[in-house]
Amino acid sequence: MQIAIAGASGRMGKTLIEAILNHPGCELAGAFDQTGSPSIGRDAGDFMGISSGVLVTDNTDSALANADVLIDFTRPEGTLHHLALCEKHAVKAVIGTTGFEPKQLEALKKASKKVAMVWSPNMAVGVNATFKLLEVAAKILSQGYDIEVIEAHHSKKVDAPSGTALRMGEVLAKGLGVDLQDVGVFAREGITGERKAGTIGFSTIRGGDIVGDHTVLFAGIGERIEITHKSSSRMTYAQGSIRAAQFLIGHEKGLFDMQDVLGLKTLF
Repeated sequence: MQIAIAGASGRMGKTLIEAILNHPGCELAGAFDQTGSPSIGRDAGDFMGISSGVLVTDNTDSALANADVLIDFTRPEGTLHHLALCEKHAVKAVIGTTGFEPKQLEALKKASKKVAMVWSPNMAVGVNATFKLLEVAAKILSQGYDIEVIEAHHSKKVDAPSGTALRMGEVLAKGLGVDLQDVGVFAREGITGERKAGTIGFSTIRGGDIVGDHTVLFAGIGERIEITHKSSSRMTYAQGSIRAAQFLIGHEKGLFDMQDVLGLKTLF
């Protein structure tokens, strides 16, 4: 399977390149980044001290020309531009980008009518297993428990709450039979008054090089239940992305997520 990487100079881009170069079923078809990146013109494997035979370019068209799948963990505007080129070159897409605005999400969904894609705020297999656990827990603990989603990421992350935290909130709200937009509390400051029953609170931490920690707290009377996932390496996201790319082999168009990739939607 021939895979192209967007944002090849970034931390996630480099992790994806490493995973692909070490995967027996994958080949690096292209690697691209923004004009002005110091990596432009250099071998994509330079940071590993090896030659991949693929140069990092700022020409997205050429990077996608021989690819079967694009893996993109960039920014919403860039991802949507890349999807238009995927349509042009008949390239499928694995999207790990977060921070989409509602109109951008609609554009992504529209693109999926012509391009097969997997879009998920978190590609890690363990995180997606956690989503399923949260769905079950929310149904069991729907009465008498206050729910908080606490997430922590590195200081360079630009969106908050994280896409994973928001997806957790959506899963929890679905389990409770409500809409997250109606019950989500995303900020607290000053005299807030007592907590309103049935709400889902969010807390955000940014600092250092934290890859990604997420905890959902169910606080009841006399007990607390915590479901936590901690990432110590971006490689978990890369391995999940490759699994998603392999899933797309059997699809020509449509929008899927990691729950589809892992077959979790058919479990209890």
